[in-house]
Amino acid sequence: MKKDNIEELFNELQDKIDYAEPTSGHQQRFLEKLNQSKGVATLAPKKKSPWMLFLSVAASIAILLSVGIFQLNTTSSIGDQVADISPEASKTQFYFANLIEQQINELNSEKSPETERIINDTMTQLKKLQLNYTKMEQDLLNGGNSKLILSAMITNFQTRIDLLNEVMIQIENIKSIKKSNDENYTI
Repeated sequence: MKKDNIEELFNELQDKIDYAEPTSGHQQRFLEKLNQSKGVATLAPKKKSPWMLFLSVAASIAILLSVGIFQLNTTSSIGDQVADISPEASKTQFYFANLIEQQINELNSEKSPETERIINDTMTQLKKLQLNYTKMEQDLLNGGNSKLILSAMITNFQTRIDLLNEVMIQIENIKSIKKSNDENYTI
């Protein structure tokens, strides 16, 4: 029977139910009337100022920039970290790197059509050796056997220097062969 009463109620109210959206501010007016009937004071709605939005975005950007700058200043290069672990390795690296740079400059000054291929191959080998050296630096930072890794790093530098010396000898041989061929060739 109760079911019949509910169905009858819905049937009677079917044409009277309002499905439209309430007008803007309806909720605020309702709360005000509710609070007045209970004797409670109403709170004024907060107005959103465009300046507050702008200031909050600017403050967020400033915080992000300051955190980013702080991160950049605190991260040290791998070379600095290696120097912290072994100051001797840093001095050795500086010495060998300068020596290798001088030899590379000398090698590049000898570049000619006859020597271009051997110089390019040498530069490729030097890049591979540099990548191996970088991996060794990373292994050292990750806590590997420091004596063994430092020895391998020095051997890497010596290998690069030996390679450059051998190539310079080969280039000198190429130049002397070319010179003797030019002297033997008569017009």
